Amino acid sequence: MSTLSAALPMAVSSTPDINVGGELLRVVLSLAGIVVLIFVAGWMSRRLQARQFTGGRRLRCLETLSVGTRERVLLLDADGKRVLIGVGTGGVRTLHVYDGVASTVAAEPVVTPSFGELLGRWRRR
Repeated sequence: MSTLSAALPMAVSSTPDINVGGELLRVVLSLAGIVVLIFVAGWMSRRLQARQFTGGRRLRCLETLSVGTRERVLLLDADGKRVLIGVGTGGVRTLHVYDGVASTVAAEPVVTPSFGELLGRWRRR
């Protein structure tokens, strides 16, 4: 029993001292870095989605409309012709092909509010 009690104080004294303030600072800075990376990734994805790659693209999705939980209708522009297709669990079907050239009337772009605007609206409530 005396050998066991003599070994316990040595084991406790052999553990290194931990700098709690330094470790806390390291954890907080790591967390802040991860949050910054998340915001940068969101900003970059939004910037890349906003780009219009019109050169060389012959197929564009003009509008989509959800008509069920898994069904939707898409209006596509393919080489200047408009094609209405239905997409569902059973597959993709052509619903209508519009004759003639598509009109050149440009639809007004949909402006989505930024995260700051949405946060401001939420705070006002």
